[in-house]
Amino acid sequence: MWVDAPVEVLREVRSGSTVPDDFDAFWADTIASARDAGGEVRLSPVDCGLRSIDVFDLEYPGFAGQPVRAWLRMPRERSAALPAVVQFTGYGAGRGAAIDDLLLPSAGFAQLVMDTRGQGDGGTIDPGFGTAPSGFLTRGITHPETYYYRRVYADAVRAVDALRGIDGVDPERVAVAGNSQGGALAIAAGVLAGGVRAVLAQAPFLSDLPRAVGITDRHPYREIADLLGRARHLEPTVQATLAYVDTVNLATRATAPAWFSAGLMDDITPPSTVFAAHNAWAGERHIVTWPFNGHDAGGSADLAGALRVLRRVLGRP
Repeated sequence: MWVDAPVEVLREVRSGSTVPDDFDAFWADTIASARDAGGEVRLSPVDCGLRSIDVFDLEYPGFAGQPVRAWLRMPRERSAALPAVVQFTGYGAGRGAAIDDLLLPSAGFAQLVMDTRGQGDGGTIDPGFGTAPSGFLTRGITHPETYYYRRVYADAVRAVDALRGIDGVDPERVAVAGNSQGGALAIAAGVLAGGVRAVLAQAPFLSDLPRAVGITDRHPYREIADLLGRARHLEPTVQATLAYVDTVNLATRATAPAWFSAGLMDDITPPSTVFAAHNAWAGERHIVTWPFNGHDAGGSADLAGALRVLRRVLGRP
């Protein structure tokens, strides 16, 4: 079913999220600290039995210099520096297997897939927390400095930094992309890393959080509602923390062009929350809606559109 408002109403949606007074300083200090922590990027080739794509197990320094794993995939035949995409994954997924997600390198792009800390198979740990299938949305939520997504957003920015330093990658032609949680991380990296050429956010999570937490009872947002149902006194504190990671607030600082997509039957990241981020985007912006799709936000048809955008913005590989 359609879970939200008609498209003509969605195009006018504005979030109730408020940008904290120290928002810019908070993120500038966080990213500067992550970069100042130093560390090395390490690459190890992986034999996957593929004939046309090279795969590397990559490790780079993320938040506080902590090691983050990733897959780097590149077309085997390459004669010039490649346009590149940092790809972020959905909630709980991690980077997956070495032979997953071969679309972008098959199309000629270099691709880095970040292993979200604490998620997936535990390749990247979140120090002090370990690995779990869920519960990330409330980790450290009582203070912006300790909140889980502060660390993950810094990891996402450092993924862009790492990809730009890889031999064979054109550092001036880097885009970011992702679905759901991956869409939120693409927005964060696209705003905070600087110089990103395009942001592709498919059904982005962490958008318009004051509305999202109350409009759907689906997980992951349900984690916050469950917490506040038990610890009612924490609501002002939690809302204050969430304002620092709300993609709507990040969108007000955007300079890169962005392409959003939303399924109008999405009850996980309701379309009004996606539109709130799109409508707040300070740079060039586009949005595609899929009336009879849910959280897949158009699925393969939307991915085909994303490829067209990447070729237009980054140039053909």
